[in-house]
Amino acid sequence: MKFFWEVFVTLFVVIDPPGTVPIFLGLTSGRTTKERNRLAWQAALVAFGVIVVFALFGQLILAYLGVQLAALEGAGGLLLLLVALQLLTGTAQEPTEAERQMANVAFVPLGTPLLAGPGAIVATMLFVRRINGAADAVVFSAALVAVGVILWLFLRYCNLVVRILRPSGVELLTRISGLLVSAIAVQLIAGSVEAFVHGAH
Repeated sequence: MKFFWEVFVTLFVVIDPPGTVPIFLGLTSGRTTKERNRLAWQAALVAFGVIVVFALFGQLILAYLGVQLAALEGAGGLLLLLVALQLLTGTAQEPTEAERQMANVAFVPLGTPLLAGPGAIVATMLFVRRINGAADAVVFSAALVAVGVILWLFLRYCNLVVRILRPSGVELLTRISGLLVSAIAVQLIAGSVEAFVHGAH
């Protein structure tokens, strides 16, 4: 049980489902309840899938591509910076782009790198190294599923927040989310640069 709670708490804090709600509302602003619900489960499923893939094959993937984790972190930061600019300027809500966004927003940037970002990937890969035997594997899997379910619940019932805030409140929340996402992006880029600088010494 100790290993379960270590995995669960770490991933919950890193992924931060409550903190994702305002960003999710900003990215899905103008969507119907049905569309938002669909994007909620898709985003949770994509995040869960990415984490599972890196748990199983993370080391092999990075080694095969010759990519350092710092490079992955930097790429995620640049992608989030573009998303932040869209949220701050409102260009992410263009009606002519609605279908394209519905197809992509659950995968990028929600599923990855916002939810299954470098932090979650690194934490997962570190926990995998500590697995000894089938029992640890089952506990690790259960913790991943638990985090995935809770993440989906937070996104699924964010409509309650919409009803309370009204459209004007959601608009304000979208701008604030853009500022927060830009801060996360800059932090990821800074961490990537710092890792490369330290690696050069």
